[in-house]
Amino acid sequence: MGQGYYEIIRKGNKMKLVSFSRLGKARFGAVVKDGVIDLTGKLDPDVNTIKELISLHMEDQAEEFIAGKNKDLSFSDITFLPVIPDPEKIMCVGLNYLEHKKETGRPDVDNPTIFTRFADSQVAHMQPMIKPDNSDRFDYEAEMAIIIGKGGRFISEDEALSHIAGYACYNDGSIRNYQRHTSQYTPGKTFPGTGGFGPYMVTPSEVGDYRKLPIELRLNGNIMQKATLADLIFPIPRLISYISEFTALSSGDVIVTGTPGGVGDKRNPPVYMVPGDIVEVDIGMLGVLRNPIIAAPKL
Repeated sequence: MGQGYYEIIRKGNKMKLVSFSRLGKARFGAVVKDGVIDLTGKLDPDVNTIKELISLHMEDQAEEFIAGKNKDLSFSDITFLPVIPDPEKIMCVGLNYLEHKKETGRPDVDNPTIFTRFADSQVAHMQPMIKPDNSDRFDYEAEMAIIIGKGGRFISEDEALSHIAGYACYNDGSIRNYQRHTSQYTPGKTFPGTGGFGPYMVTPSEVGDYRKLPIELRLNGNIMQKATLADLIFPIPRLISYISEFTALSSGDVIVTGTPGGVGDKRNPPVYMVPGDIVEVDIGMLGVLRNPIIAAPKL
């Protein structure tokens, strides 16, 4: 997709959308300078989530609604939820940065490496990621997530970016010993409370050319991963097109696009997340996803 696409999206809506709970009820809204404008049920009685908003393609109405308005709520008034708490699909991409592929010793491949994560494994910004009792190899992975707006099958690479509703930070927390049990990654990639997703979704018009975004992970303030989205081996249009060949993509589906080099499991000595740590994924204008690490509660 050429530069013309980025000229078009600059004219589109520019918002940051957030899922949150307030007084025990799930809600969603738009992020403004120092808080949130609550959009729950304001545009349509049936639009109570980001997924419902984007499935009905009501982003323009949302932008018009918030224009000139002040916040309804301060950030201290809300509890963040995962950007899309209930996606039908979370498709994750492995080995999609050259430095990460090199550190794993994996060979070149002709197609993206795809695995899945379950929705109930996700946690929100400022919520704890959970180190399981049955592993000490709890690793971090800074990634950028894309949220599908317009669904479809057999989406061409030329049209792929127009199917994106927004971008967000993701931490694909990985239980490395379970990941290595077989050639299939999923057992190590979907433990409860291991996938950080937030703080909010940023629309494509706000982002512009995603390839210019930096990506960095900090563990207790120390930089562990650092790259740019231009470093992806399989760029986003290729990922969307390839995934849509074998499954229908739907509004609210999430594609987690891969992690740079520097993962803890491949360091010497290895570095893993432990209770008391603070892990941060920083992707420029997508914000900072911050999560404390806690031990799994006793069952």
